[in-house]
Order: sequence, then structure tokens, then C-alpha cells
Amino acid sequence: DIAKGSITGLIGPNGAGKSTLFNVIAGVHKPSSGRVIMDGEDITGLAPHELFHKGLLRTFQIAHEFASMTVRENLMMVPAGQTGERLAATWFNRAKIREEEEALRRKADEVLEFLTITHVADEKAGNLSGGQKKLLELGRTMMVDAKIVFLDEVGAGVNRTLLGTIGDAIVRLNRERGYTFCIIEHDMDFIGRLCDPVIVMAEGKVLAKGAPDTIMQNEAVIEAYL
Repeated sequence: DIAKGSITGLIGPNGAGKSTLFNVIAGVHKPSSGRVIMDGEDITGLAPHELFHKGLLRTFQIAHEFASMTVRENLMMVPAGQTGERLAATWFNRAKIREEEEALRRKADEVLEFLTITHVADEKAGNLSGGQKKLLELGRTMMVDAKIVFLDEVGAGVNRTLLGTIGDAIVRLNRERGYTFCIIEHDMDFIGRLCDPVIVMAEGKVLAKGAPDTIMQNEAVIEAYL
């Protein structure tokens, strides 16, 4: 269970099944048993693009940016159903396309300012550092109305300063915009700062769940992971 409005941590040793669980929830893998329920709706086995439209988004351990596009363009291409995606509209509805793109540009610039990365707006996304790419992935979730975001090892390969910036952005999105987060992470300081509750997985099962301090003192968790 992931409570609405929470920042839930998901920890456990390598091979515990954390990323596999994310892939099942996010529609990459179909479960062999069990159901995935969001807001009372059975979303089991829906494709990732269908879940996107329902407000369920995820990021990856290795960032999946569009390397040859600028950071701003990476953000602008996220919202679905843009007029310019239709071939006929590029001939007969150019004014509307320009109007939409200007609105998207303004929104993208607001996101960049929120994430404090306006200085790389026109940089090719492939040239960003690991931490900046993670911020960009977080920014893409802000271009649509996300209900729940699954972050897979957001701190992997990120320096401490940028990790602090990412953490601040997650907390602000949670408190100011009502985002629900579930975060896989091995950095226990990061988990302890952001997450409550914390769920521990081991060997494909839930081993424990509770507040960070309680989890840190759980003998089974200490033996299996910490």
C-alpha cells in the first residue's frame, strides 16, 4: 500500500525485486498473479502510455533523456495530444501550433526555474551530468498532471549537492503540488530525510514496513540489508 500524498521509500538488497515491482506497476511486465489498484481502479497490465494518461509516471536508474534535443525541448515534448503531432495540422493550423508551443515553452521554463536548472535550458540533454539528467526526468513528470511518481534510484551516480537539490524538489512537489512518490534508493540518509513510511523488500517479498527510525532498528532488516 502506498498512501496518497506520501513519500514512500522502498529499500532492500540487490535482487530483492524492487525494480521488478516498479516494472509490474508501470506496465512493463504483466504480473503472473495479483492485481495493481490505483484510486480503486484495477490497472493491472495496462501499457505504460495508458498509465501515463492516468497520471502514473516513473523514472529509471539510468536516465532516458532524448540526448540530441535541448533540455527545454525534452520538457516541451512530454504533454500528449499536441496539435503539431498531426500531419494535416502542420499545414492548416500553424497558428494554433505556435500558440501551444509558446504555452509549453513558458511551462517548461517554469519547471526549469523550480528545479534551479535554467542555466542548462538550451544545452543538449545528452551533455548533462548524471544528477542534472535525474532532475530533468523529475521535470518531465511536472509537465503533466502526475498523481503518483515512481523514482528508481534517483540518487545513483549523483553528487551530494545535486542529490540535495533533487531531494528539495521532491519535498516541494509533495507539499506544494500534492504529488505522491515511491522511491527506490540505497542512500539511507536520503531515505531517512524524505520518506515515511519505508518498505523493505527481500527475496521478492515485503520484509518490514514502518517509520525510518523503526526500520533502522529492525533486527530482520539489519540482517537482510543494513
